[in-house]
Amino acid sequence: MAIRKGRAWGSLGALPDDGVVVRSDAEARAVVSEARRAGAPVPAIGLLGGDLCRTLGGRGDEGRLRSPEAMTLPCDLGVVVLDGRPQLFVAHLVARRAWWRGRAYVAMNAAWLGAWNLGPSAHPGDGLLDTYDARLPPGQVLAVRARLAQGAHLPHPGITGRRAGAVEVDLGASLAVHLDGEVVGAARTLSIYVEPDALTVVV
Repeated sequence: MAIRKGRAWGSLGALPDDGVVVRSDAEARAVVSEARRAGAPVPAIGLLGGDLCRTLGGRGDEGRLRSPEAMTLPCDLGVVVLDGRPQLFVAHLVARRAWWRGRAYVAMNAAWLGAWNLGPSAHPGDGLLDTYDARLPPGQVLAVRARLAQGAHLPHPGITGRRAGAVEVDLGASLAVHLDGEVVGAARTLSIYVEPDALTVVV
């Protein structure tokens, strides 16, 4: 069940013996994707790094993951359909040109994208994705970038934000699609949705 106001989210509990430890969002995505391809249950994932880990307050301490002080949390999973095939992301989807020129589209399950607090209100357990459609005039790009680390770039007239469980978007031109930091292809249209509580993660 997605997180609800006033209710506890997650519980104390160590990573189980069959859990998998990862050090990046891309590694977590690979674990989930492989389990799905094999038709197997997705194992619990212990996070030692990456943007989802940072969003959840992970410490990068493997000993903690194996201890009773670890937090076990149900997390959402992002899905995008590219060329008729669903692909997964645990932290974020980014569709953009090189150097973020022109239009860019982002769907955040985590709050962070590297050093940028790009989705300051994004929560990986609320059953929603925070999406941002950015069309910034060239003269405003640097000013917005300077505010990203603090999550102070919003609101902005050149950035349209939306929180949704599913969204369809026409980008107007084919853009490179990055999932959890890896380029997976290019697309003009995106069909994106969230699978609530599809993951169990430990931090």
